[in-house]
Amino acid sequence: MICSGRTRLKISRSFKTLVLQKSFNFRVQFFSNCSPKKLRMDNNLNCSIEGNKKGSRGALVVLEGLDRSGKSSQCTRLVNYLEGQRISAELWRFPDRNTDVGKMISAYLTNTSQLDDHTIHLLFSANRWEKRLLMETKLKSGTTLVVDRYSYSGVAFSSAKGLDIEWCKASEVGLLAPDLVAYLDISPEKAAERGGYGGERYEKLEFQKKVAESYKAIHDVSWKFVDAFQPIEDVEKQLQEIVIDCVTECQKGKKPLSLLWSK
Repeated sequence: MICSGRTRLKISRSFKTLVLQKSFNFRVQFFSNCSPKKLRMDNNLNCSIEGNKKGSRGALVVLEGLDRSGKSSQCTRLVNYLEGQRISAELWRFPDRNTDVGKMISAYLTNTSQLDDHTIHLLFSANRWEKRLLMETKLKSGTTLVVDRYSYSGVAFSSAKGLDIEWCKASEVGLLAPDLVAYLDISPEKAAERGGYGGERYEKLEFQKKVAESYKAIHDVSWKFVDAFQPIEDVEKQLQEIVIDCVTECQKGKKPLSLLWSK
């Protein structure tokens, strides 16, 4: 089919009109959806979301206490409780015996190696420093860490051997400070009555009495004391109450991370 020049001109004009009309309709729709008021609202919402992401984090919760005070059992129960509340949580233990340093510590604790008191203290400290970066990354990503023993144990046990407390603290300065320290309070005598006592190097009654005194020397008003001689379920419930408040506060961005024993 052959079109005349006049016919081709009409088709061309009709096509241009159609394209212009669609373009006009698109611009009207676009600017209607992106009015200044709507754009401002969207920007404010995005800023709010970003702000929440930056401020919200996981909590660093530490359980301390004498050997056989129930820390390990309560840490496991606590993580299960938090996960049941749809809170991302992980259980950590120090010493971490899976690292190279941790294996040296494990050999010492099970009496298969001998080390100077200063040396073993620094190994315990190094074991915590090995995990510092990962700890910070986990907390900032929103994961709450429930930690079975931390720097306080290192200082309490080493000073119980006669080492200077300030020297013991020095190698720990700069590690992340806990948001909550829960001390499971039990007398050395009652702890010694529990099953499995005496299996490791430090599980000796007279030494545990000295550790208890060392804990008294380093604790502060921020610590929460829980009677560990209560029934397990009562200890568990009390820990849940104090920990959930701490976790909520960290999730709301009200507690920035801080460093241990920093001036």
